[in-house]
Amino acid sequence: MSVNTDKNSYTIIFAVAMVLVVGSLLAFTASSLRPNIDENKRMEKQQNILYAMGVNGNEGTGDITFVGTDKVANEFSKYIKKQLVIEDGVAKEDDTAYLIDIKKEQAKAKNGGTRRLPLFLGEKDGETFYIAPIRGKGLWDAIWGYVALDENMVVQGAFFDHAGETPGLGANIKQRYFMDDFNGERLLTDAGVFKGITVAKGNADPKNQIKDDYEVDALAGATITGDGVSAMIKKDLKLYLPYFKTLK
Repeated sequence: MSVNTDKNSYTIIFAVAMVLVVGSLLAFTASSLRPNIDENKRMEKQQNILYAMGVNGNEGTGDITFVGTDKVANEFSKYIKKQLVIEDGVAKEDDTAYLIDIKKEQAKAKNGGTRRLPLFLGEKDGETFYIAPIRGKGLWDAIWGYVALDENMVVQGAFFDHAGETPGLGANIKQRYFMDDFNGERLLTDAGVFKGITVAKGNADPKNQIKDDYEVDALAGATITGDGVSAMIKKDLKLYLPYFKTLK
């Protein structure tokens, strides 16, 4: 065997060894970071749920201030009195309901499985809030949110977020003025039929003072994102209607 051949062999062995070492280091790093990532996701979900029911640090009209990460666990325990999981029409208490992955549950239902529906019962200032998570598709990527309802399915608060909507356009679903427009909007007709809420252009109510028209004003230049918000509200919140009927 020539010297060059030996060198090539050693070079290949060294390269393979380095790949294995780097791969092991990356796997170890990912494994080490996993608890922190999971903890951040837990806190974010709790912050969003609390925000939707009005537990936040907002002061000015445009503020979006979440409960701090150092307080969110205690505030969640204080205000969220029950966590429910609704499956096959049966609601059961489950203290880990907030950890349910809505994306996975939607995929499961799409493939013929049974979807689990988390629902959070909060109490604040003598009022009861029913907070439900929703998820849909915007122009570029996923959009999602939490909607707080009263026993008549009238919206008491909302929080929306997105993965990649256009800044200044579709990304404005996360702006305070848009989220606040949903407060007081009804999901049901007087006859108890689920109608949902449409993000509509030219609804002749730009200040959203009319609360029984099942519409909020659209975001300028964000028709597809707005349609996505309408769709996820109508599709996901309708699934909770049987439960709300049991409250009557």
